[in-house]
Amino acid sequence: MKRLHRALITLALSLCIPAASHAAPADWPKELKFGLIPTESSDNITERFGNLAQYLEKKLEIPVKLQVASDYAGVITAMQFKHIDLAYFGPKSYVEAADRANAEAMVMEVAEDGSKGYKGVIITSKGSDIMSMDDAKGKVWAFTDPNSTSGTLVPTVFFVKTMKIDPEQYFSKVIYSGSHEASILAVKGGKVDIASTNDLDLARGNGKAWQTDKDFQILWTSELIPGSPMACRKDLPDSLKSALKEAFLSYDDKEGLKMLKLQGYAATDDATYNPIREQIEVKKQMAAK
Repeated sequence: MKRLHRALITLALSLCIPAASHAAPADWPKELKFGLIPTESSDNITERFGNLAQYLEKKLEIPVKLQVASDYAGVITAMQFKHIDLAYFGPKSYVEAADRANAEAMVMEVAEDGSKGYKGVIITSKGSDIMSMDDAKGKVWAFTDPNSTSGTLVPTVFFVKTMKIDPEQYFSKVIYSGSHEASILAVKGGKVDIASTNDLDLARGNGKAWQTDKDFQILWTSELIPGSPMACRKDLPDSLKSALKEAFLSYDDKEGLKMLKLQGYAATDDATYNPIREQIEVKKQMAAK
């Protein structure tokens, strides 16, 4: 019986050895903290990225914890102080994070039509008497977050460079809604007359929180904006950064991608976002005048 007992113990230990060989490397964090900019409510965005987080857990074999900040700056600050390891940024917030928080772009979103980017749009409600930007003069306007690309930076450059207007003077009131979802719902609910957002976030809420074709009319569409990046801290182990990039590039879960309204992810690097840096400089120069 003793021999049998020892044999069973030996067998059990031998079965455990292969599992240990698949464990995450010792220099990886015990948990991967994944920050998300608040493009929509915390519950909605956590649900939308839930499938992706579960996939990363299985691929990396470490827990992945989603964290949603109250604003875009919160995600940048969280990476700066190493409270998060990985983040979903917009292009402008990434540029800020690369400058202040040691962020390194790995992959970018690829739209359902294959475009490596998205477009900013200006919307008003369907049936509104605002049929053009000329009609918007004196109306209530909503930006999203100061660090948003399509919600603030792109339309601001459009206003000053193309329309030659100061939005604070052109509109009767200018507010910051805090998120794309909030701006879209504010237009739908009549709380603001006109707002900036983008085609991706319109698509993400379409059929759930609104009916895009029935609820809104689009007054202006921007040129293609580089796709929003997934970025990690540069000081993470190289093996983890490589594993993360490979995981995003191989993510092909149909239901998960459907929730994200994406075709998938493509490799990117910091230089992809130089056009955003140029727009930031334009905005700074205009503000200094």
